[in-house]
Amino acid sequence: MSSSRSQRSSKSAHYPTLLLAFMRSAKYERRILMHNRWDFSLVFWIPLLVIFMVWWVFSRSQIVDLPIGVIDYDHGPVASTLVRYLDASPDVSVAAQYGSPAEAKQAILAREIFGVVIIPPDFQRSILSAKPAPIVLQVNAQYGTHSGIIQKGVQSVVGTVSAGTEMQRLVKQGTATSQVNAAYSPITIQRVSLYNATTDYQLFLASTVLPAILHILAMIVGATTVGRELRDHKIDVWYHYIAQKTNILPSHYLQSRPDVTVAKTADLNIADIDSGIPSPTNDVAINAASLPLLIAGLNGKLIWPMLAYSLWAAVALTLANEIHPVSFSALALTYGCLLLLLMVSFWLGAIITLATFSLRVGLSATGFISAPSYAFAGVTFPYIAINDSAKYWTDTLPLTHYLKLHIAQLQMGAPVLISLPIVYGFIVATLIMMLLTALLTKRALARPDRWGAR
Repeated sequence: MSSSRSQRSSKSAHYPTLLLAFMRSAKYERRILMHNRWDFSLVFWIPLLVIFMVWWVFSRSQIVDLPIGVIDYDHGPVASTLVRYLDASPDVSVAAQYGSPAEAKQAILAREIFGVVIIPPDFQRSILSAKPAPIVLQVNAQYGTHSGIIQKGVQSVVGTVSAGTEMQRLVKQGTATSQVNAAYSPITIQRVSLYNATTDYQLFLASTVLPAILHILAMIVGATTVGRELRDHKIDVWYHYIAQKTNILPSHYLQSRPDVTVAKTADLNIADIDSGIPSPTNDVAINAASLPLLIAGLNGKLIWPMLAYSLWAAVALTLANEIHPVSFSALALTYGCLLLLLMVSFWLGAIITLATFSLRVGLSATGFISAPSYAFAGVTFPYIAINDSAKYWTDTLPLTHYLKLHIAQLQMGAPVLISLPIVYGFIVATLIMMLLTALLTKRALARPDRWGAR
């Protein structure tokens, strides 16, 4: 009876210990953020600035009036009509007419224009004689988006002018107008855009770029939050503080040892000083670190970035929802999955740094994994066109799976049930990475010889 009561009391006492470790770790990290402008900016100001900068860049939601040049060797009425139609097209605008290909090439190299339309000699005579009269379009395909829009716009204008000219010729020969229409275009196509019908680049690119940028920044925060403790020989100081083996808050890395007082007495909280509890000694291995205590402490260390990035995630999704409103369930599911992506990013950045015992290597690997992940996510380059070996890498990136859910819910209006497996996968990944981070932290505490690496 007494043994079972003691077991219950010890178990109930365990939870306040973990909660206290979480709160002390959060207090420890808050002190660092208050005294380190770079870390504070990385958590608060930089994400906010990037969000509004990206949204401002894509504030012109549609690409119109791309500048092109014209070389007119014919100078006939039909050629003039073609030039006017090109300039009136919403996709392109005629920036200038050139007298030679050399001038047009120079303008393309200077990025004054992105393509040139060449009207051949005897263009009108060939049309009136029912002979082929090809128009040459030379476009700078280095810019894929520009190139595609220019080709579409020029092809549409040339098709319109060509159809009008041919129909006028047939009418002049005595063919009835109804017969001309049927004879010239017996088969028509009706194009229906299922999603993003207006080709809104804020919806297509900006709303998906913002989670990708938050993913990059979150990985950097995760690597830095844990990596700075290893770099500055402070990981044992942090553990002793959350384990209540000392009540002295370190004066934010202004000292190499926590028992050397640098800050003024007034700067220290009197409740945090207890002369009866000794200060920890640096560079001494800690072999019996508690795993639950480490999990609680790591969560406390990341609570401020998580709260801040939760706000930035809400801002990003609110901006996207203003363009294309969706149901509350779809928005809530996307927001929850974005929070899970950020958690995975924090833990992944910490894992890489702890595994290598180097903040520099951790940040480099973070950039290598997160920075190009948007290119592999299937938004700008079709996922189905990626070769099989690259798909293995693509499928391991967390951003790929989040953007599948993001596009399905915010742009395609897919049922919520379709995206639930992705959410479940993120929950499992978050728990696994949290446990792995705690295990690697326990290993790091036992290896003081590896502390201090840049």
